[in-house]
Amino acid sequence: MKAFVITAPGQAEVQEVPDPVAAPGQVVVDVERAGVCGTDAEFFSGHMSYLATGHASFPIRIGHEWCGRVSQTGPGVDETWLGKRVSGDTMLGCGTCPLCSTGRQHLCADRHEIGIRRGWPGALAEKLPVPASALVELPPTVDEVAGALIEPSANALRAVRAAAAGPGTRLLVVGPGAIGLLSAMIARAAGATVSLLGRTPESLKFAVDLGFQHVWTGPDLGAGPFDAVIDASNDHTVPAAAADLVVPGGRLVFIGLSTTPSLLDTRALVLKDVSAVGVLSGSGALAGAAGLMADGTLDARPLVAATVGLDGVAGILAGRRPADATAGPKIHVDPRR
Repeated sequence: MKAFVITAPGQAEVQEVPDPVAAPGQVVVDVERAGVCGTDAEFFSGHMSYLATGHASFPIRIGHEWCGRVSQTGPGVDETWLGKRVSGDTMLGCGTCPLCSTGRQHLCADRHEIGIRRGWPGALAEKLPVPASALVELPPTVDEVAGALIEPSANALRAVRAAAAGPGTRLLVVGPGAIGLLSAMIARAAGATVSLLGRTPESLKFAVDLGFQHVWTGPDLGAGPFDAVIDASNDHTVPAAAADLVVPGGRLVFIGLSTTPSLLDTRALVLKDVSAVGVLSGSGALAGAAGLMADGTLDARPLVAATVGLDGVAGILAGRRPADATAGPKIHVDPRR
């Protein structure tokens, strides 16, 4: 089969690799659509932290936002999975440690991460091996575009839940990228009053196109304080600013990762009795995200600006957008092209 492989920083190619075979407890999925995200770009640049820690190494096959159809089941897997359209979790725990046994496999020290950690091959390929335990079945109303947005939407759903965003909540989302916008859309659907903060007016234009009226750039922030703040940015100065912008007793949610350490004076949290929550992955929220898409609560498809084949991925990771791309922040890949 064909797969996209990063061989070294800034170097990648589409290779012919062996077809996967479903091991015990696993299925093989024929990939219909996969998303490209910032983590993939960090691998391509060579700056992804796992490369420094030894949790990942070149060559690497990336891609962890995906959907497809089960084409093979391994020993011990219910054969009714065959033919079903699915998406799935990125985080694959060992299955035996205390974290895994309490449903927190995304924190397992020995976990694999699809297309990211410890060599598990990614979804930028024609086929993908996945543990059956990581699958979520897609409702009939969720198409390929939406299906490949389930994983990032699950991340956003966990962030919104951590922010306790609902009717009457004043929520600030910092960072109008894919996760920030998905968080804003889910929170708005839940009844929250949502503001978005970006670096420039240009970065917020798409948010305005999505119907968000309360958008601000850093120097022009004209609202607040907020009941909750979701930091979906990569700016190391945001956590300290967020602590100033949240009300006493409010909630701070950190889902973005900066490339340099963030400095946050914990006295600001203690003296305001603020709850601070970190969110790693969409684990535990994939079915919820699929449900939001199935019932029409969330339509994330406008975030996809273009779809390319495997041979177009290197250009995307290098920062080149397709000529026909719309304004959305997300690029999808169809490995069948």
